[in-house]
Amino acid sequence: MSEAEARPSNFIRQIIDKDLENGTHASVHTRFPPEPNGYLHIGHAKSICLNFGIAQDYQGQCNLRFDDTNPEKEDVEYVESIKNDVSWLGFEWQGEVCYSSNYFDKLYDYAVELIEKGLAYVEELSPEQIREYRGTLTQPGKPSPYRDRTAEENLELFKKMRDGGFKEGEACLRAKIDLASSFIVLRDPVLYRVRFAEHHQTGDKWCIYPMYDFTHCISDALEGITHSLCTLEFQDNRRLYDWVLDNITIDCQPRQYEFSRLNLEYTVMSKRKLNQLVVDNLVDGWDDPRMPTISGLRRRGFTPAAIREFCKRIGVTKQENMIEMGVLESCIRDDLNENAARAMAVLDPVKVIIENYDSDKVESLSLVNHPNKPEMGSREVPFTRELWIERDDFREEANKKYKRLVLGKEVRLRGAYVIKAERIEKDADGNITTIICSYDADTLGKNPEDGRKVKGVIHWVSATKGVPAELRLYDRLFTVANPAAESDFTHMLNPESLVVVNGFVEPSLATAEPEVGYQFERIGYFCLDSKLTGGMLTFNRTVGLRDTWAKIDN
Repeated sequence: MSEAEARPSNFIRQIIDKDLENGTHASVHTRFPPEPNGYLHIGHAKSICLNFGIAQDYQGQCNLRFDDTNPEKEDVEYVESIKNDVSWLGFEWQGEVCYSSNYFDKLYDYAVELIEKGLAYVEELSPEQIREYRGTLTQPGKPSPYRDRTAEENLELFKKMRDGGFKEGEACLRAKIDLASSFIVLRDPVLYRVRFAEHHQTGDKWCIYPMYDFTHCISDALEGITHSLCTLEFQDNRRLYDWVLDNITIDCQPRQYEFSRLNLEYTVMSKRKLNQLVVDNLVDGWDDPRMPTISGLRRRGFTPAAIREFCKRIGVTKQENMIEMGVLESCIRDDLNENAARAMAVLDPVKVIIENYDSDKVESLSLVNHPNKPEMGSREVPFTRELWIERDDFREEANKKYKRLVLGKEVRLRGAYVIKAERIEKDADGNITTIICSYDADTLGKNPEDGRKVKGVIHWVSATKGVPAELRLYDRLFTVANPAAESDFTHMLNPESLVVVNGFVEPSLATAEPEVGYQFERIGYFCLDSKLTGGMLTFNRTVGLRDTWAKIDN
């Protein structure tokens, strides 16, 4: 990434600047700590850009660490997808990939230390009873009958937990903090629970697994993290983060700072909800181009640069807000307008026959790949007597504002000749099947010699040399801006979020590569689908040429 992509200052960078200035830290070390229980989404991209971007800009380090303490919901598939997403976005982690499971032995030892200090105990209340004893926002908690066991008893019981002597839900390890705290997270939180589940990294070595709040802060400290950046839902958990580190023997004590998570219109940002969409077959997997996952956006044709630019534009604050989908779409539209080669495709074809053009003739026309970038070169496009044009690019009658093909009038074909609609043919239902035209052979690359002004320009594809293609027109997944606020968000799915049409593309696109964006002239930005291969060419619409939802939203 170039220096031009440097991010503007924010409150976290101001904290780091101060820490470096006053000597609190000599360097910066951040981490990105996803749980491998699903694919990353655009909200994670914000955190990736923040953590890796800060490390990059301050010549520091950033770890990729998997918070893998919940083996029942985790999978190596998710581990690999996360590594691929981070790399694809353009970032490199420091050293080897880290796993919280790397520290399970040390975490166990720190739990033992808390027990020996009288700061943790083995609980035998049921999970339901624990919630009941914990109290409410207005009432303090009450002590468990097991809270005052001796350290010796607790050590023996904790070892019994580790050795598989308790069933799931029969026992857990809780911190002994403050049952009257106004922060419920400090009312003797659970540190360890029993889970007889094989772990994707440690196998069946463990049947007890540490909780996130116990694991995260210690993992940060063991890795020498200086600034632990979390989203706002972990704000209260900072008290427990600090309490754990204050009460164990460890050299490094990072500080946690919170920022607002990304909320994006017309989608959901919960991995649980996204997983539901996948499991219920409401979408075509985690990488469905309608999903806000990084892999879905990638398959749809979004670029790493566009996603990084989006994260830069929305900024980093403590203020929760809902970002308009148009902001994300504007980033990819700006990127592809600048960098995507132009091509021609017809989505709703109607045939044009140029009756005064030789039926056997195939003319090779040279069209530029980008009107403003000669360095992108040109391509050869075959021109033939029979062509496809868009059905809505022709009308039998029209007023002067209509700048396309009208019966008895002329229009220019992109990069080719001026044609005139002479007559039409219809089927039994009155649908136009063929537009019979004539062409002016002296108008290739120039205006008619007699001074006729032809204002309209339409695109086309050779009917005999064009390549059949499936065009998948993706749109917003939901019909409402905030589907997560609905009682059943799945009822808000947009039935028009995917419309599949069969059309034709120019022959140059037969060798298109996935993830390479094209502007299909006058239609939108598309890329070859990376998954639907082996049959007909399949192109995904990344975004339209303009925001068609703007009028709806307003």
